[in-house]
Amino acid sequence: MNRSPGPALLRRSRTIGLGNTGRVTAETQSRESVVGSGAPPLAAAELDRLRAAVSAALTEFLDRQRETLAAMDPTLVPVVDEVCALAVGGKRLRPAFAYWGWRGARDTASPEDEAAVLRAVTALEFVHASALVHDDVMDGAHTRRGRPATHVGFASRHTVEELNGDRHLFGTGAAILVGDLALVWSDELLRRSGISPAALTRARAVWDTMRTEVTAGQYLDLLRAAGGLPGPDGALTVARYKSAGYTVQRPLQLGASIADAGPEVAEAYTAIGLPLGEAFQLRDDVLGVFGDPAVTGKSADDDLREGKQTLLIALAEEEADEAGRRLLAASLGNADAGPEEFDALRGLLESTGARARVEERITGQTARARSAIATAPIAEDARAALDALAVAATSRTA
Repeated sequence: MNRSPGPALLRRSRTIGLGNTGRVTAETQSRESVVGSGAPPLAAAELDRLRAAVSAALTEFLDRQRETLAAMDPTLVPVVDEVCALAVGGKRLRPAFAYWGWRGARDTASPEDEAAVLRAVTALEFVHASALVHDDVMDGAHTRRGRPATHVGFASRHTVEELNGDRHLFGTGAAILVGDLALVWSDELLRRSGISPAALTRARAVWDTMRTEVTAGQYLDLLRAAGGLPGPDGALTVARYKSAGYTVQRPLQLGASIADAGPEVAEAYTAIGLPLGEAFQLRDDVLGVFGDPAVTGKSADDDLREGKQTLLIALAEEEADEAGRRLLAASLGNADAGPEEFDALRGLLESTGARARVEERITGQTARARSAIATAPIAEDARAALDALAVAATSRTA
């Protein structure tokens, strides 16, 4: 596993050359993969500002944790490095939804300190990092954001350092602990964010519900992979609890709770968050099979090799003929399958209409969410920002 340069990496934007046409930073490139290069200037500028604030909060927190673990024993530094490497990537959508959930409902007469709110919503990045690490272990994934998955990286460290025992068990165990530590740190960052005690108490109710749902959703995903929760309805149930809720609905409600918003705002955020979160996850599923690896940071074969039981697969199973069902049985989840088999699976997802039906659902759920945004009882700047985020989250390329 390559050693991360540590939390200070969060302070820098890696520069990518573009010949004589100019230069662009990795931070900007990541933002454009979310909002698109044609995004309104205000939306793009706000996302850049939020990303910078989240990165700064992560840097400050991880620098402190690095010192703490290094003082315990220097061999713990790679654990912090791994969390840092996970934190460098990502689109910061969850903190963005939480922040605008707060902005849309805040009491301008006596608002919470904005810097404290930004630190509080940054804690969502650690929940996300934890979910990613544990998900990769359960799926047996090889890569994450263009680098070895955590369990793969620590298995490589075991080999390089000539440690005793089974390298794969070591990698899996280390990854589970890295994910657990990220979840512990999410609590710590929220608690130490600086929001008022009353706001923290309100936030904890949403926070606890969100973390319970994510964990339950991970189990439902395991169950579905083992043959439980069959069909399209099962796929959508997993998507809702494993990803959709903690991506949009609960972050919005977290912001609302910090703002001490009334029940009508919480209900509006549910009306926005559930369809939009589902559309976000379905876009993720499509990109996992049809995305450009140079943009997504992972092979387009990984989800098929891992046998992920997404809505795409459920719909294809419904419509496939006998030959198609044989192809699914032989190639989906087959670690020994090659590019030809996976290309054939992609062809099946196209020919059965599964991809088109998923795209239709993404469009429909996004429209539902945008309609709810248009009528939500929130501030106009938040309405505009959430609408831009809705489009960004569901039309992204990474």
